[in-house]
Amino acid sequence: MKENLDQLEQYGLDVILGRDKRMKARLLRVVLHGLSFIYRGLVWSRLAMYRQRVLHEANLGCMVISIGNLSVGGTGKTPVVEHFARELKDAGRNVVILSRGYKSKASKKKVRSRRRDDEIPFADEPPPRVVSDGKNVLLPSLESGDEPFMLAKNLPDIPVVVDKNRVKGGVYAIREFGADTLILDDGLQYLKMRHRVDIVLIDKNAPFGNEYMLPRGTLREPPENVKRASYVFITKCTGVRDENAELIERIRQHNPNVEIIECTHRPQYLYNVVTGEKEPLELLKGKYVAAMSGIAQPESFENGLKRLGANLGPVARFADHHWFDEREIQDFIDVAVDSDMDMVLTTEKDAVRFPELLRTDIPIYYLRIQIDILSGQETWDECVRRICSPQEVG
Repeated sequence: MKENLDQLEQYGLDVILGRDKRMKARLLRVVLHGLSFIYRGLVWSRLAMYRQRVLHEANLGCMVISIGNLSVGGTGKTPVVEHFARELKDAGRNVVILSRGYKSKASKKKVRSRRRDDEIPFADEPPPRVVSDGKNVLLPSLESGDEPFMLAKNLPDIPVVVDKNRVKGGVYAIREFGADTLILDDGLQYLKMRHRVDIVLIDKNAPFGNEYMLPRGTLREPPENVKRASYVFITKCTGVRDENAELIERIRQHNPNVEIIECTHRPQYLYNVVTGEKEPLELLKGKYVAAMSGIAQPESFENGLKRLGANLGPVARFADHHWFDEREIQDFIDVAVDSDMDMVLTTEKDAVRFPELLRTDIPIYYLRIQIDILSGQETWDECVRRICSPQEVG
C-alpha cells in the first residue's frame, strides 16, 4: 500500500513538473490546469473572508510568528525555524514551536479523556502531542513527524507541540509551558490564528515552483501573495554577487517595502546514523558516495555532495516524507557495496525516518545543515529585536 502511494505521488510530480512527456500526461496537465483556476478562486475567497471578518482568527494574546512558503516543500524551512527559535530563546523569549506533524501517526494508545471544564478551552478533546517538553524528547519520529522530531532533537530546551488544530496547540503551549512566543512551522496558510509576523521563504533555485497553482503546479498561493510577507528569506543562496537581483525586483513588484534576507544552507559536518560519530566535511573529498533521500528536491542535496568534493555514484530517490523500511535501506546498501562506494549519504530529515540500524556493511552518514545569513544581517537583528520588544506584543 505504502509503495503504491509513493509511486502515485512520484507519478503526480512527474506530470506537474513536465518530466513525463507522454500524451496521457500532457492531457492530464490540461485538466489540472483548469482545476488550478478553481483552486486559485478558493484561495482568494478564503483570504478575502478573513480580511472582511466573515471568518475570524483566534488571538491568543502572545507573539505568533508564521514561517512558511507560497509553494509546496523544498525551501529548506526546517533549518530556518531552528535558527529562528534558537535566536529568540537566546534573546529571552519563552518559545514553543507548533507543527501540524505532517504524515505523522498518532499512537494507538488511548488518551485518557479529561474531565470537562468549560473554563478550559478544548478540555473535552484529546490534548496535543508533546514531542518535546523543553527537557526531553518524548515521542518517536513516527508519532511526531520527521520535521518536529528533528527540531525537538536539535533544540533540547525548546518545547515542540504537534496538533492539526494549532489554536488548540497554542492554548496548550501557553497554559503548560508559559509560552510568550509561538512559532508556527509551515504556518503561512494557517489563518485560524492571528499572526503578528509572517516570514515567507523563497528558494532561489525555484522561487515560485513551476509558476502554476495546485494541482497543476506546486504553488499554494499565487506569486503576488508575497505581499502578505513581513519578511522574505531567500534560501539556498551561494553568495555570488547580485545573484538574486531579478528575483528581488520581482518580489518588490508585489511587496515594495518588504525586508529581504538572503541566506544559505551551509553543511556543518557528517553524522554516522549507526555510531553517532561526527566527521568533518573533508571526509567527502575524493570519496565515492551513494545518495539516498526522500525530499522534495533531491537534486539540491546531490549537487551539494558534489560541491563538497564527493564522487556521486548510485542514487535512490523516494517520495517526500517517505518512511523507510529496513529492506529498502539494505537493498540500497547492497547496491552501494556492489558499486564499490565508500559510504552512503542521506539528509538529516531522512535519517529520522530510518528504522533502527544496528549495523551496516558500509558507513551511512547524514549531512548536518545550518543557516548562515549572507545578506541582511541588520534586518535579521532588527526582526529579532522587534519580536522581543514588549510593546510589539498584543
